[in-house]
Amino acid sequence: QVQLVESGGGAVQAGRSLRLSCAASGFGYGTYCMGWFRQAAGKEREGVATLFTGGGSPHYADSVKGRFTISYDHAKNTAYLQMNSLKPEDTAVYYCAAYAGPFGEWCAFRYEHRYDNWGQGTQVAVSS
Repeated sequence: QVQLVESGGGAVQAGRSLRLSCAASGFGYGTYCMGWFRQAAGKEREGVATLFTGGGSPHYADSVKGRFTISYDHAKNTAYLQMNSLKPEDTAVYYCAAYAGPFGEWCAFRYEHRYDNWGQGTQVAVSS
């Protein structure tokens, strides 16, 4: 059974940085899509960044391109989201998600319904 545990959230001022971590356990043999999603108060959940553990280019939401970087440490089974130049509109609960996916193209946001393993979420609050 896959378990995902996020950490690294907090409260920061605009322009600062945070790094979120997602420690995964229970991964079987094979490749996975791993993603970061967020949900702001009163808004729908949206995709932030995804990657394929088998390699290839990550996917990013337009709102975070150039500011956020997703990465994955295979040795630690941990995904990261480096968030730079944070803005107040980045305030949200950030969730890590994963599913066993065979193709990098299936990691895109439009396949969010395939992500069947979710972490508990970590709060990020950015003040102006």
